[in-house]
Amino acid sequence: QVQLVESGGGLVQTGGSLRLSCAASGSFFSINAMGWYRQVPGKQRDVVATITTGGRINYADSVKGRFTISRDNAKNTMCLQMNSLKPEDTAVYYCNALYTVARGNFASWGQGTQVTVSP
Repeated sequence: QVQLVESGGGLVQTGGSLRLSCAASGSFFSINAMGWYRQVPGKQRDVVATITTGGRINYADSVKGRFTISRDNAKNTMCLQMNSLKPEDTAVYYCNALYTVARGNFASWGQGTQVTVSP
């Protein structure tokens, strides 16, 4: 099973930057795709960016050109550099990882970290 711990959220003004980190630990054969998702109260959790083990990346249209996702496969960590932040980026951000263990393939979520962008 994989445990994910996020860090780096906080309060920032419009136009500012934040860097989120996610560290994976536990017992597993491999961590496959990883990603960042975000959710605001009363709405569904939406994908922000995903990255495969091989480095294939996808971004939500709303963050293209402003956010950068990266990962270190050797350290089982992932980051999200967020620049030019807007109030509409305010949400709880969750780290997600798809991993393989003897029983099969599973998904794990972090506890979430709050990002608040003030006008």
